[in-house]
Amino acid sequence: MFEQTFKNIDDILHKDAGCGSELDYVEQTSWILFLKYLDDLEKDKETAALLSGKTYERIIESKFRWVTWAAPKLKNGNVDHNAMTGDDLVDFVNSELFPYLKKFKGSAESANTIEYKIGEIFSELKNRIQGGYNLREVLNLINELRFRTHQEKHEMSHLYEGKIKNMGNAGRNGGEYYTPRPLIKTIVKVVSPKIGNSIYDGAVGSAGFLVEAFDYLNQPNLSTNQILLLQKNTFYGKEKKSLAYIIGIMNMILHGVEAPNIIHTNTLAENLADIQEKDRYDIILANPPFGGKERAEVQQNFPIKTGETASLFLQHFIKILKAGGSAGIVIKNTFLSNTDSASSALRKALLTTCNLHTVLDLPGGTFTGAGVKTVVLFFEKGKATKETWFYQLNLDRNLGKTNPLNEQDLAEFVEL
Repeated sequence: MFEQTFKNIDDILHKDAGCGSELDYVEQTSWILFLKYLDDLEKDKETAALLSGKTYERIIESKFRWVTWAAPKLKNGNVDHNAMTGDDLVDFVNSELFPYLKKFKGSAESANTIEYKIGEIFSELKNRIQGGYNLREVLNLINELRFRTHQEKHEMSHLYEGKIKNMGNAGRNGGEYYTPRPLIKTIVKVVSPKIGNSIYDGAVGSAGFLVEAFDYLNQPNLSTNQILLLQKNTFYGKEKKSLAYIIGIMNMILHGVEAPNIIHTNTLAENLADIQEKDRYDIILANPPFGGKERAEVQQNFPIKTGETASLFLQHFIKILKAGGSAGIVIKNTFLSNTDSASSALRKALLTTCNLHTVLDLPGGTFTGAGVKTVVLFFEKGKATKETWFYQLNLDRNLGKTNPLNEQDLAEFVEL
């Protein structure tokens, strides 16, 4: 239903001077989608309030609402074809709309409100669509999209995931946006979170792990309290890069989490010594960046000093996991064999403080474009490791862009 709309949007952005790559297309589609989503959400809340005899206070004031500038209607309900366009539209978006939306960050009650998310997103982003007529066409297309029914949301989320996947294939650093979904599903199944657990990814990227964990837990017959728990107090993420942050939030929203608890911050800038019991989580699911080197001042936050980003993340995850908590973490396979002192110390720390019960060894090509061999570490915190089950995934084919990993490949591993 919506697939053609997404294709048409890409075609328009492809012509625009301000958008040069797949990453730009996704970013620009995202902020407009977000505002359309917000408008639909506010309409639904207003209707629900009316039905229960209450009033709903809208977040966005009327001048900046979707129906005022993006999709104004005539009195008879038809779309107003004289809506703002061209330079007037670009001027309005750049010098009025974005500054207005940015201000929400300062006035929001707390970081986990939707108001704060609005402010954060629009502080990080700028409108790159330079042609006002192109922008008008994109707005008209996005206005046709609907987020009302479960079916519509499901399709939108599916298409959006497809766009993220294309980004993953598009650039040399695309891998940081995309972990293959069959692998995530497998990790979630093995770690098997329960309702009531707090679930954390400190390198959240496009929120693939949190989205899959939400789908895994979001079963039909949940009580109102359980639904509320999943919405508000289950999923937590941190992300350093602005674009990934926005995509992660949008991805969770499309999957049905209204105000995702994703914070825009550098996880590794936190000192491990400052982490207290109240900061810890029951479950950690993550695929921290493979390459990456961290500066000396960031390394000061960690007992085991190393420039290797993934090794610092692993220290962070071990520390922030609750005693008795479980983790599934993707890391380069060299972690198991490197002989430098930092790697040895980190392995020792993991094996003495946690029970590393399983290692899943993935074939090359699991991550398109990244060209690294990876393993998944499954561990529980609180007891030392006595023995580790090592499962090597051997496939009778080479993995790559046209032949990706699928769920069937991992079915035997999950059963065992």
